[in-house]
Amino acid sequence: MTADQRIDLKQTLRTNGPGLVCWLMLGSTAVTEVVARAGYDAVMIDMEHSPVGFGETMELLRALSGFPVAPLARVPANDPVYLKRILDIGVTGVMVPAVHSVADAERAVAGCHYPPKGRRGLAATVVRATGYGAFWQDYLAEIDNRLTLICQIESPQGLDNVEAIAAVDGVDMLFVGPFDLSAQLGYLGQPDHPEVQKAVQRIERAAKDAGKLLGGIATPERGPEQLMKAGYDLLIPDADVAHLRRGAEASVQSFQALKAKHRKS
Repeated sequence: MTADQRIDLKQTLRTNGPGLVCWLMLGSTAVTEVVARAGYDAVMIDMEHSPVGFGETMELLRALSGFPVAPLARVPANDPVYLKRILDIGVTGVMVPAVHSVADAERAVAGCHYPPKGRRGLAATVVRATGYGAFWQDYLAEIDNRLTLICQIESPQGLDNVEAIAAVDGVDMLFVGPFDLSAQLGYLGQPDHPEVQKAVQRIERAAKDAGKLLGGIATPERGPEQLMKAGYDLLIPDADVAHLRRGAEASVQSFQALKAKHRKS
């Protein structure tokens, strides 16, 4: 197995957490290497809100293979075909968006696990996750335990059912989606609104009460420090595209200030 595939993220977070994660949205192998070399605990390849597809994801995983960085991906939807394909490519953690109910959570668990726990299709003798069959029996023996299944709670329905979702066997982490949640609660673009934060706190309590891991993203008023204090196990405050944008903007602003200073002199 590659260095990234050997990581048991769940165990790492429970013993050495919280963990820091970066969204990968640009689909660039070079950017992936830069991010991995920086020392993140994991990366989250975003297939829901970016144009990154399965083929591109496989190339990003190859770029990660020399680094001790857990390979995670958010699939476009809670679809067993998406889950089967992304796991066969070689990720060891999956985020499922828009989990609204126990049935949704159970569907995600079934799509990620082989029988008897689930209904994941079996092609272990040929897929990338097993070295194209080189270690397929070891993979079958280990993956159900090492897999990290992350269910994203980001709707009023998910909030109403969050305690029951957290209790589903096979759900490893609840992940707060504050931006979608705020929009659906009637506070578009206001993830830190008091009513939204009340909802967020309910998700946080549900995860902790069920003994599940808790993940989330930073918001304007709740950065990594606040999330750590609230007991988050996994934090995603960064994205590759945001790093690039901020760096580019800072460089241009610095140059413009220097040019203005030079003109005055």
